[in-house]
Amino acid sequence: MKGTGIVKGLGVTLRTMGSKKVTMKYPDVPIQMPDRFRGVQYFEPDKCIVCNQCARVCPTDCITLTGKPNPDPEKKGKVIDTFDLNFEICILCDLCTEVCPTEAIVMTNNFELAAYSRDDLFKDRDWLYGNNRNIREDNNNIGAPQRGGAK
Repeated sequence: MKGTGIVKGLGVTLRTMGSKKVTMKYPDVPIQMPDRFRGVQYFEPDKCIVCNQCARVCPTDCITLTGKPNPDPEKKGKVIDTFDLNFEICILCDLCTEVCPTEAIVMTNNFELAAYSRDDLFKDRDWLYGNNRNIREDNNNIGAPQRGGAK
């Protein structure tokens, strides 16, 4: 029968005209991300023991760090000298935060990294330390039992 396609199309149009809109006002109203969202990392230099595990486990080799001997002669170990993260190749896989024994590097819910130049995607330890909004409360143990293993 002629014209059935146009009637079906108008039916769909009229049904959706009265439904609730799902448009988000993103730039004006921030989006709430889920708890396990893997956003841009936060780095706390005072907690870092320069074990280099984060750089070793990184599948894209986007983390570089160097350490220097502790200036306090009574303390052993190293302190962080440089910590650089290349977000041009970082896949935000969360592996660097899972292997960190001191939780010096943790994930946040921040995701806005847009830049006009690739050079702006190289972030140092000062920028990562300043990225202190929306830090996950429980980084490595979400969903895991707190003590004593499984019940």
